[in-house]
Amino acid sequence: MKLLLVDDESKLVAALSCLLCKNGFHVDSAANGDIGIEMACKGIYDIIILDRMLPNHDGILLLRELRNKGHETPVLFLTARVTASDRIEGLDAGADDYLTKPFTIEELLARLRALSRRKDKKLVGTTINAAGLVLDPQRGEVVKGAETFQLTAKESLLLELLMRNYSQVVTKEHILKKVWGLSSRTALANVDLYIHYLRKKLNILGIKTLRGIGYSLQEDINVSKPTCG
Repeated sequence: MKLLLVDDESKLVAALSCLLCKNGFHVDSAANGDIGIEMACKGIYDIIILDRMLPNHDGILLLRELRNKGHETPVLFLTARVTASDRIEGLDAGADDYLTKPFTIEELLARLRALSRRKDKKLVGTTINAAGLVLDPQRGEVVKGAETFQLTAKESLLLELLMRNYSQVVTKEHILKKVWGLSSRTALANVDLYIHYLRKKLNILGIKTLRGIGYSLQEDINVSKPTCG
């Protein structure tokens, strides 16, 4: 499970990232709100852990911006703001849970498991639409015209990343980080290989190569149309 931790307390971030990794989570971190909003919009995360008091971008404003952009990723506020009005404000802004500092790692893990279960139920039937494709990330199925294709786990993650960043350039390094993980030793050449797999499997021309940079998903001119009898 991939988490985004947005907090400017470097010691807490380092300790928490280590503990979460030991418990099977993959953790990316952002030290301020501006970086946090950029990573949240471009990456694929199962849960976002968010501080309320951030440099450059207040946590409440960041969350509202995410929700206004249509992002439904579960968000857990992890903050020193402890009053009832603080909790109400955070939940009303779109947070799914609210945990105050100091906290125990056991309680945090329990809340993350609960959010994960809630997310899995919520995402049943949820699809992503872009470039003439309809992707069901949970099933790893993509519909193109009248055809349905089954993707491997890595192919599905890669296509989801491209579709969520439709018409934008996604660098190879960013793809490697989001699909294979920060600690992965997978060579960048594997990104090219999986792009080739997607193009061949979907018979798609809309994944454009920017040599030396990365890839961009554009409208596909090779979308199959349903045939009429």
